[in-house]
Amino acid sequence: MVRKVKKKKSGVRIFVALLLMVVIAAFVYKSIITPGNHQVVEKEYDDKTASHSSPVSSDNKTMPDPSLNLEPEPSVSISPGELNSPNAILINLKDHSILFQKNSEEKIYPASLTKMMTAIVAIENLPDLKREITLTHSVFQGLSEADASMAGFQPGENVRAIDLLYGALLPSGAESCVGLADYIAGSEKDFVGMMNQKATDLGMHNTHFENSTGLHNENHYATVKDLTILLSYALQNDTFRKIFTSSRHSTPPTNKHPDGITLYSTMFKKLNNQSIADGKILGGKTGYTDEAGQCLASLAQVGRQEYILISVGAKGDHHAEQYNITDALAVYSSIGK
Repeated sequence: MVRKVKKKKSGVRIFVALLLMVVIAAFVYKSIITPGNHQVVEKEYDDKTASHSSPVSSDNKTMPDPSLNLEPEPSVSISPGELNSPNAILINLKDHSILFQKNSEEKIYPASLTKMMTAIVAIENLPDLKREITLTHSVFQGLSEADASMAGFQPGENVRAIDLLYGALLPSGAESCVGLADYIAGSEKDFVGMMNQKATDLGMHNTHFENSTGLHNENHYATVKDLTILLSYALQNDTFRKIFTSSRHSTPPTNKHPDGITLYSTMFKKLNNQSIADGKILGGKTGYTDEAGQCLASLAQVGRQEYILISVGAKGDHHAEQYNITDALAVYSSIGK
């Protein structure tokens, strides 16, 4: 009888111990899944994923993360060796995934592709795009000697800021760039400081500007990969996109041009047909110096997607065959083939 009682007491102790373990486990589980701790877990996940995300722009627009794109990217049938340009990169504008690249992180001279940075910095620092700016004589100093491309404005002309922006991006007018720089920052040098700061903010770590026009300077350089970061960002701005995709723009009358002047896109002037396979080229900015070669930054729509292509270094000049445009047509037409 005594042995049976002891066995019963031992069984009770085991049962109580097991019950206590269950209660403790339940308490620990509850503490882990409380809202406060759940937020900590989410924060740790966010911190980890943030390190893989694209840069955040100065206006807090987060650049898309390519890893979030669930649709397979279309293939590109063209090979790097088929291009005339020694440096090129093609990205999907929606998620910034790279579809094609050729020496994309090699140092290059951006020539007038520089004016994309000039334009977006100017837009972001101009509270009134209809404000008239007087182009002083000093704006034009040295430009003709450097054989800089001009929009056609004259010394002493009062020009709206928006028209100077069109003048910078369409005909690649150097006087438009310097005029905007002087007005916004007081000097081109100080404006270039703003351009370099913007490049840093955007994560363009292999880019440095020395002027607002793209005239050649050994210390004025970029990579085609960095230039896709710039153009992707700038195209989020409605004013920039509208100018970048325009083929022409007519200015209102000014004190020097009673009938105004018409500005034409250097790319669209040389592009016989915007149409490409399953799409069209929407806009672009050309560039050229002896050292940079033929350059082109362009935007195209193929199917339902938009793409950016930056190409630099093709042989030839303004009068030769435009291999930069030939390359763009070939690359865009190869998407999905």
